Amino acid sequence: MSWLIDIMKQGMDFFFQLTGNYGVSIIFLTLIIKVITLPLTFSQTKQMKKMQELQPQIKEIQDKHKSNPEKANKETLALWKENKVNPASGCLPLLLQLPFFIAFFNVINNYVYTGATQFLWIQDITIPDPYYIMPILAAGTTYLQMKFTTSSGEASQKNMALMMPMVIGVMSIRFAAGLTIYWVFNNVFTILQQLLTPKPAPKGD
Repeated sequence: MSWLIDIMKQGMDFFFQLTGNYGVSIIFLTLIIKVITLPLTFSQTKQMKKMQELQPQIKEIQDKHKSNPEKANKETLALWKENKVNPASGCLPLLLQLPFFIAFFNVINNYVYTGATQFLWIQDITIPDPYYIMPILAAGTTYLQMKFTTSSGEASQKNMALMMPMVIGVMSIRFAAGLTIYWVFNNVFTILQQLLTPKPAPKGD
């Protein structure tokens, strides 16, 4: 993890020299991280498409075994296994963020700033946003990201899509605004990627 922290510190230095603004530097650094993790994100996108394509068959199984949920679950698991689908793949974008988030947490807390730390309405990105705008954006963009990257047919993922944004929003109230800026823009880039990724064509009757 220390090597990742060092690289991110160097990235902050480089982009600050380029832009003269730490908030903008964080956004550029976030974009670079997003580009690096694109291959893994594309793998998750393929999994999501497979899940969407299997939804009619899953619905059939659930309707067929309404009185026997255990059998419905067993047949659903068999269907996923047969098609090499991981139902937890929708959570992958958030899991991919965690090592970078932890590293960036260390960077923000220990970084030696050599210039002004103001960004937009935030007077100091080293402390929490006093207006709570960034925590709200963090919760909102996390919710949107999970809506785009989770299967609509899975109750567990629906619950996760509701709980995770609330957890992130509450945590962001206490985080340095710079860290929340990273989280928000990482979500934004993920959402944009999902919007620009071609969706599977609907199957004919």
